[in-house]
Amino acid sequence: MMMKGSLRRVHFVEKHIGVGIAGLLPDGRQMVSKCREEATQYREVYGEPVPGRVLADRLARFTHLYTLYWHVRSFGCSALVAAYDGAEGPQLYMVEPSGMLMRYNACATGKAKQQAKTELEKLKLGELTCREAVTELAKTIVNVHDNTKDKLYELEMLWVCEESGRTAQFVPQELIDEARKAAEDEKDREDDDDDMDDA
Repeated sequence: MMMKGSLRRVHFVEKHIGVGIAGLLPDGRQMVSKCREEATQYREVYGEPVPGRVLADRLARFTHLYTLYWHVRSFGCSALVAAYDGAEGPQLYMVEPSGMLMRYNACATGKAKQQAKTELEKLKLGELTCREAVTELAKTIVNVHDNTKDKLYELEMLWVCEESGRTAQFVPQELIDEARKAAEDEKDREDDDDDMDDA
């Protein structure tokens, strides 16, 4: 039995940076610890918060080091780094286990990532508010999840946007629950329509 919130995959690093993990949870915690360490060191040296781009780059270099030597195992997870700073605005980076770093407007990782990417490409992200994006993301996750072969999941979301005051905050649980319920209801209606068409 899974207790709600016991397997958290979304973490805070700095006031303006959050990290999401997909893959092996212990490896993800190691990556989050490294992010926090790098953020602290940057603040001590430069006297200001670490920019998202710099933190993502340092995490990618750290991850890549684990692919170079035979006596260490590479990381079994990917990290999504979300940040907001005055110079570059909102940012989203993905650090892969190989150490590859890419910046995205929207991306997916983990199980069914290709299906999720296809759904995300259909969205007009520049026209969506943060609240509308939560609904669309919940719809995407519900649509790519296969109840017959996938495990139960907990929907966690963190946002770094104007609505959150440019700080990393968990999306209010009521909003997530509302978005998930609407997405599940819509999927059920589509499944019922498909069943009627087949009959």
